[in-house]
Amino acid sequence: MSGGKLKDTVRGGRGSAADKYFAVTYGPMPRWKAVLAELTCLLLTNLPGAAGLFLRSRAYRFFLGECGRGVVIGRGVTFRHPGKIRLGNGVILDDGCVVDAKGDGNAGITMGDGCYVGRNSIVYCKGGSITLEEGVNISANCILFSSNSLTVGSGCMIGAYCYFLSGGEYDVDSDAPFAAQSGMKTAGPMVIGSNCWFGARVTVLDAAGNVGADCVFGAGAVVTRSVPERSVCVGVPARAVRKRM
Repeated sequence: MSGGKLKDTVRGGRGSAADKYFAVTYGPMPRWKAVLAELTCLLLTNLPGAAGLFLRSRAYRFFLGECGRGVVIGRGVTFRHPGKIRLGNGVILDDGCVVDAKGDGNAGITMGDGCYVGRNSIVYCKGGSITLEEGVNISANCILFSSNSLTVGSGCMIGAYCYFLSGGEYDVDSDAPFAAQSGMKTAGPMVIGSNCWFGARVTVLDAAGNVGADCVFGAGAVVTRSVPERSVCVGVPARAVRKRM
């Protein structure tokens, strides 16, 4: 799955519809455990109120790669390949989040202590890895994607509707239709330094590479190349207008 599209897994290959579903949703997890996870999610995913929060925080830890103390999982949160998802102490996943670690042999997703993922945000891999260091705050309706490696440094604040893309590029010189390509081309790993602030609707493209620590990006900026530390950047493409004091 690491080199192909989800639709290829669902439509092609051998195996029953159930086999394909469990491969996409749970990966290499033993079938008995995946079935138990399926039943648990059926009962608890949308259970409202304090009872839902309490039961999800207890029951879901059995299926996750790691789950620290004080984890809060809101209503309608979706996990895919949960065995490759690691949540530190005090992680909060708000309602409607998707955390998807799919891929063959990839490291998956790690969220450090105190991370927060806002409502309806999506953190997902296609054969890549994502690391959110301690205290990263992701606002509502964001997308963080990796088919390579994406690291977000500690204390970063990511505003609503931001889009971070590590990998996921297509071959513009290929004769193959773009929809038929795997979309796995990449300029390399992406590393976001600690204590950066990304305003609403900032886009960080694959070519950005490295963003230094303590940077600020104005709303709507599109980051297309590496940025030195302590830069204040605005515009499309984003350009540094000054250094932070």
